[in-house]
Formats: sequence, structure tokens, C-alpha cells
Amino acid sequence: MSNRTGVVLLGFGEPEGVDLEEVTRFLERIFLANAGLEADVPGGAESRSRFLADARAPALTEVYRAIGGSPLMTQLQAKREGLERELARRGLEIPVTLGTQFLTPSIGDAVGWCREHAIERIVGLTTYPVCGRSTTVASLEELSREVEARDSFAEIIGVGGWHAHPGFAAVWVTAIREYAQGEGVQLLEPGSLLYFSAHGTPLKYLERLPYTEYVEALCSTIAHSLGGVEHVLGYQNHGNRPVPWVEPDNESLMPSLDADQVLVVPISFIHEQSETLSELDQDLADLAKSRGLDFYRVPVPHDAPALLALMADLVEAALDSPGTELLRSCNCNPGAWCTNGRANGF
Repeated sequence: MSNRTGVVLLGFGEPEGVDLEEVTRFLERIFLANAGLEADVPGGAESRSRFLADARAPALTEVYRAIGGSPLMTQLQAKREGLERELARRGLEIPVTLGTQFLTPSIGDAVGWCREHAIERIVGLTTYPVCGRSTTVASLEELSREVEARDSFAEIIGVGGWHAHPGFAAVWVTAIREYAQGEGVQLLEPGSLLYFSAHGTPLKYLERLPYTEYVEALCSTIAHSLGGVEHVLGYQNHGNRPVPWVEPDNESLMPSLDADQVLVVPISFIHEQSETLSELDQDLADLAKSRGLDFYRVPVPHDAPALLALMADLVEAALDSPGTELLRSCNCNPGAWCTNGRANGF
């Protein structure tokens, strides 16, 4: 390749340890980045974000302590290394660096690394399969800002949502089948229910981005591939701000089910984190069991070779043939590419 190319793997980040101040800073960055969800508040966005972080941090720190610390960053680093190896196996000696929205290394750190290493073309690949406003869109926007702040030293090829890659549903189908077989769960027997749990989002973020449509389509594809199993979809919402979120939330949906057992699939995630190890394995499991349901949860296939191969496919397509069958112009991220672009966007 004539231009020196690098990949910036974009992720959310989550503290590994249980240090209260670290957790508070992490939350404060998240609340500040999403300050637009609320109207003007007394004291301004920074004061409000600090207030929300101080209120939430003690409980979240206890969550991290209960799960032994979040494994997200360890798994994200493993994915960075694995993607670099997979690209090299394909004859592409392309360095992959990591940039997170709310921890170190930051997206700015990753862009600084690219400049130091004379990278002229950056593939910004998000680790959010289903495109969301505060994740996919925000991380690609930040990548662009950081490059522009350094004299626009490199071309950016952004890859946004990729849940519609033909191999992604297959990764989950394999994970579900293998787990169900190991646990002796018969998904097609009466009383069994496949329960998809997705990361929630405020309704405001749906105004120009059809996140729920993407999630619903992905869940339907997986359920169909498993033989047409009965399935439902709930959302993991967070009530830190007084704003409406998508429905149904898990707390309302789970008690309403007419089933004997549920097999929970954390469909939005490609890493284990507090939202799987605590919100699902503890909170949702307790709720299900209190209703007399047998509870099973499919582990996130974060280290599946097929997932790394899929991500390498995206990098190759971004470099060689954006605008063709796999990657199309993204309606949610102007100037970026994705697997679910449509002629009539939102």
C-alpha cells in the first residue's frame, strides 16, 4: 500500500479496578459527553456531570468489586492484538492501536500514536456492532476531531455499524447452540424462550438513528437461523437522568413472561463487562428466579476466531472496496461506511 496505514480500534472503556476516584472520573466523562440529553441545568453541564458521577460512583464501585473488576479492557486489548495478527496472516502488515472514549488509552492517545508513527491513512473501526449515537457515532466524531486538531495529518476511513455483516449473526448462532447444548437447554421445546438483552438508549438518540430497528433485525435473523425459536427483546436502561428510554426495559419485560426457562443473549456486546456480569448475571438472574424461571446466560463470544475474521474483513473492505456490497455509505455517520447503509437514511 502506498500510504502507511494503521487501524484505530475504537471502544468504550471501563475501569478494571475498584478505585472510587477512577470510577468517578470515568462516569463524569460519560455524563459530560451526553449532557445534551437534558435541558440547561443550574451550574452548567460540568457541574451537573460531576453531581451525577458522585451520586452513581459508590454503587458502581461496589459492582466492580462484586464481579472482581471489569474484564472489558483486557478483552479489548486481546482483540486489538488478535486483529493485528489476523491482518498479518492475510499479508497486511498493518499496526492496530486502541483508543477508548472514556479511559486511557484515549482516542486522542491513539491518534497521537498514529502521528508519531507516520500513519497517513487511519481505518477507524468501532467495537460497537449495532450503531448507536453515544457509541459508534460519538467515537468516530471524536476520531475526526482529534485528527483535525493535529493538522489533519491523515486520511480517515471510518467503519461504523457492522451488525449486518453476514458473519455476525452466525457468530452468535454458534455461541448460542454450543452453550445450549452444554447446558442441556432445548430451545424449541414448549416453555423455552430466547431472551435478547440489548444496551438501552435514550429516545432522543433515536431521532436520527434507527438503533432499535437494527437490534430487532439482528435478533430476528438469529432466531430464524436457530429454527424459528420463540424470542423476546428487552433493553438495559439506566435511569441516571430523568429522560425517557427505549422500551421494554428488562425490569418490566422479565416479570411479564409466560415461560419456564429463559436463555439470555447479551446481543449488543462483544466483550464481557459490568452490564453482562452484574446487570444480567446477578440483577436479571435474581428477577427471573424470583418469578420461578430457570435462568441461563450465553457468554459473550469475545474470543471467537470468526469474530476476528469478520473484523479483518471490514478493514480489508474499507481499504479496498468501500461502497461495494459489504460496506456502503453510512446514513448515521456522514463520510463513514457501514454494513447497513440505506438509500433513504434517517
